[in-house]
Amino acid sequence: MKAIVIDGYGSSDDVLHLRDVDKPAIAPDEVLVRVHAASLNPYDWHLMTGKPYIQRLQFGRKSPVTGLGADLAGQVEAIGEAVTRFQPGDDVFGEVNGESPGHPLLDLGSLAEYVAVSQDWVALKPDNLTYEQAAAVPLAAITALQGLRDYGRVQPGHKVLVNGASGGVGTYAVQIAQALGADVTGVCSTRNVDMVRSIGADHIIDYTREDVTQAEPSYDLVLDNVGNRPLTDWRRILAPKGIYLASFGQSDHTWLGPMAKLFRMMILSRFVSQEMVLLSQHRKKEDIDEVRDFLVEGKLTPVIDRTYPLADTADALRYLEAGHARGKVVITI
Repeated sequence: MKAIVIDGYGSSDDVLHLRDVDKPAIAPDEVLVRVHAASLNPYDWHLMTGKPYIQRLQFGRKSPVTGLGADLAGQVEAIGEAVTRFQPGDDVFGEVNGESPGHPLLDLGSLAEYVAVSQDWVALKPDNLTYEQAAAVPLAAITALQGLRDYGRVQPGHKVLVNGASGGVGTYAVQIAQALGADVTGVCSTRNVDMVRSIGADHIIDYTREDVTQAEPSYDLVLDNVGNRPLTDWRRILAPKGIYLASFGQSDHTWLGPMAKLFRMMILSRFVSQEMVLLSQHRKKEDIDEVRDFLVEGKLTPVIDRTYPLADTADALRYLEAGHARGKVVITI
């Protein structure tokens, strides 16, 4: 089968390759999925480049994986003997396993014709979604859900500001915050104003025309997907007991990346009444089902910027790295 593989840390031109590899075997609790579509996340770029460098202390000096891609949508081709939730022929979407025996990450990701996935990390694809739309959902939507529900503790009537409302996590955060009953303000550029309004934002701040940090100091939650302003600016518009939640993966700090800001947040939190939290997605099998319910009920609509064939994954990663994607970048397989 064809799959995208990497042979070390570096740029997509240097280390990313489309190769023939063996079809994966499945464990008793896994399903073999024929992948029809996958989507990219900033996490893929970090795994490929090994930046920020601090992550190499955890993942290894050479490379943590040989394959890339977490999100997928496709059709079940075979099931393990312990699988009870799915049958061959089922259309599913979800994430590849986060762990494998003896290694913290999979050898092969979802950028492949076939992938073995735990039955706990996939769900039946909603009939109202294409494979491409379904593949654009899992990691970004679950990150937004956990950020708003678990870290932000959003309740009906809360005022939520989403910085980077037009990005992968941002587009889902706007919609999920609305579903949770919040009053939502989306921050984006002029070209994305109409799109962010169309997905349910109650208010729009065009950062090219207005300084977001000059708003009234009343937000219960600021979800920052960009990391382009100092913490003091965000504290200015938070309510006294408000929460600043950082969900950005890129940073100008080559060695520490977002960890540099995390250290500052930890120190500042000791002296102020507002909470400063770094959002990190954690796997809960119930969350993919909750996201599916939102999709079926029409409360979530995936936003796809561009699609690329598997052979053009390098071009897709370069576009993602530029940081101007509207919603998700999808790979068709």
